[in-house]
Amino acid sequence: MTDLAKLAGLRVLVVEDEMMVSMLIEDMLSDLGCKVVGPASRLEEAITLVESHEIDCAVLDVNLGGQPIFPLADILRAKGAPFAFATGYGDAGLRDVDKGAPVLQKPFRESDLARVLGELHARV
Repeated sequence: MTDLAKLAGLRVLVVEDEMMVSMLIEDMLSDLGCKVVGPASRLEEAITLVESHEIDCAVLDVNLGGQPIFPLADILRAKGAPFAFATGYGDAGLRDVDKGAPVLQKPFRESDLARVLGELHARV
């Protein structure tokens, strides 16, 4: 089984406030055979999705229109759901508790997303 085959059917929550970026991530995930949950552009919407859908992992924009994503990261961590942060700032904008979480440096390519999803899938 190839690494990409392992990603097929993976339910990935997408939390991103920039519509074009969100659409690009959705397209990449579809190309990888993943099932997109969401996307959510606001924190409250993302929390509702986590509470109402089964997810395997998540890709989280660190900053949603000025609102940090960290409350959702805490919920996902408590549920044991792995996640990666998507940001243009690397891990510089992360809290200490989040250091070491996978980070997708924006802009990223589909191969970068596939690599990080593989890391997250190994944690499921």
